[in-house]
Amino acid sequence: MMIQTLPKVTTFDEFVEFLPENSGVRYELHNGNIIEMAQPVGDHEEVKSFLGVEIPFEIKRLGLPYGIPNQVIVRPESKDSGYFPDILVMNRDNLANEKRWKKEAILSQGASIALAIEIVSTNWRDDYYLKYADYEEMGIAEYWIVEYWIVDYAALGGRNFIGNPKQPTISVCNLVDGEYQVSKFQNSDRLISQTFPELNLTAIQIFQASTISL
Repeated sequence: MMIQTLPKVTTFDEFVEFLPENSGVRYELHNGNIIEMAQPVGDHEEVKSFLGVEIPFEIKRLGLPYGIPNQVIVRPESKDSGYFPDILVMNRDNLANEKRWKKEAILSQGASIALAIEIVSTNWRDDYYLKYADYEEMGIAEYWIVEYWIVDYAALGGRNFIGNPKQPTISVCNLVDGEYQVSKFQNSDRLISQTFPELNLTAIQIFQASTISL
C-alpha cells in the first residue's frame, strides 16, 4: 500500500514570518502554497514605471486621500493567500479599520484599496482567475489587468480574455453590485476608470511606455 504524503499547507501567518528571511526574492501565497515570482522583464517594469508616474500625478492633482505603497500584502479575509499587486492605490481614509496595518502593512478590506493593477506575463492565469476572484470577493472597487505580451500562449483561456489573434489588452474590472464588470481597452482606446474618471491615457500609451517621455 502506497502512502501519499501531502504537501504542507502554509498558513498566512507562517508566510508573513517567512518573508523577511527571503526578501531578495519575490514571493506570494496562493491558497496555502508559497509561489516564487519570476524576475520581471524590462517591458514589465517600463509599463509599471509609466503608470507609477501617471497615477500619482492624478492623485495629487485631485487631492485624493490615496497613496501608492511599495510592499503592502493584500490578504483576502480568512484565506491563506497573500498578494503583492504591481501597483496598489491605497485609501488612507480606511487604514484605521485595518487591524494589521500598523505593525505588518497588511490590507484585508476592499475599502482600503481604491485600485489594484497587475501587469501579467507567463502567470496570466493567476491574475485572470485567482486574484480576480479574490479581489472581487474582497470588494476592491477597481482592478486593472494589463496584458502586454504579444505571445501566442497555448492555453485557450488567454484567447477568451484578449481575443484571437491576441492583442495587448487592458482589462478594467469595476465592482458593480458585488461583481466585476469588465471593459477591455486596446490600441487607441481611452481608458475609462471609475477611480480616476479624468485620467487621459490610451492603451497604446501604456504599452509603448518605453518610447514616451515621462
